[in-house]
Formats: sequence, structure tokens, C-alpha cells
Amino acid sequence: MPNSAMIDSVKKVVVIGPESTGKSTLCQQLSKHYNTSWIQEYAREYLIKNGKEYTLNDLDCIAQGQLQLEDFVMRHLSPDKKNIFIDTDMYVMKVWSEFVFNTCNHFILNQIVQRKYDLYLLCMPDIPWVADELREYPDNHTREKLFHYYKDAMMHQNTPWLIIHGNYTQRLQQAIAAVDSLFN
Repeated sequence: MPNSAMIDSVKKVVVIGPESTGKSTLCQQLSKHYNTSWIQEYAREYLIKNGKEYTLNDLDCIAQGQLQLEDFVMRHLSPDKKNIFIDTDMYVMKVWSEFVFNTCNHFILNQIVQRKYDLYLLCMPDIPWVADELREYPDNHTREKLFHYYKDAMMHQNTPWLIIHGNYTQRLQQAIAAVDSLFN
């Protein structure tokens, strides 16, 4: 099990953006490219188990589950891993809360301040929306609006970030270039 110094040396890259913008795919591709782990989005597991209808309090449960999953994976990460890719963080929870409920619980806001990451990759909604049982916003207007919520959040924080766009191959190339230029 890695000690806290090893965990602190791991570069944490968070992939964020509106639904159906290739976040999970990009995390999987990056973890394969760098031969490391990635942390999945806990919300999917939670909503499949508890139902698609959710409340503001459910978002707190989802946020806590996401953080617990992140902490678990970090504690069990092999010592030879230099990077880890995270599909969703508390900025996603903040945007989701504010967009759906016009408010955000303090737990989520406090975690944004406390948690530290090394790079954000913000996925544009310029790939086709793919329907599944949990996705809510297929229209381009809403997807663009949500993207601007994320962009605004990135502009008002200090961690390096990059907009990822284009087809899946282009997205992966952009992400690899960003990770390599910052960490290697």
C-alpha cells in the first residue's frame, strides 16, 4: 500500500464536462496509454442502484461516494504509477447541483477548496450525444450552456486546465500532449 508521500507524488488529472462528451472514454484511453488506473464516475452506480429520480440530498451522497471511491483507489494504487485519471470531481457536482436545483450544498463547495488536483481536461460537447438510461440533456443548447458553466468554473480556479475538442482520436492526442507537457 502506498504511503502518503507516494500518493502526493501521483499527478491527478480530472476529466470534466457535460454528459456524453467522452469523459469516461477519455479516462479509459489515458489510463491505457499511461498504464495506470482511472477512477470512474460514482453517480452512474448510485443512480442505477437508487433510481433516476434524485434530490439535492442525493447529490451529497453521490459526492461523498465519489470522494470515497477516489480515496480508495489512491490508497491502493501501485507505487510505480505516476498519473491517475479521474472521471468527475466536485466541480461536476457543483455544476449539476446549481443547474438542477439552483443551489449547492456546503459539503461540495468545501471539498472543492480542500481537494487538490494537477490538471483539468474540460470536454466540449462537440461530439454526438449518446442516449442511455441516465442521461438527461440531449439538446445542443443545454449541452452548450452546461459547458459554459464548467468553463466559468475553470476560469475561476488556479489548477491548469485545457479544453478538449474534436473527434475521439483528436481528444486523446490533445490530452496526452497536455499531460506530457505538464508532467514529463
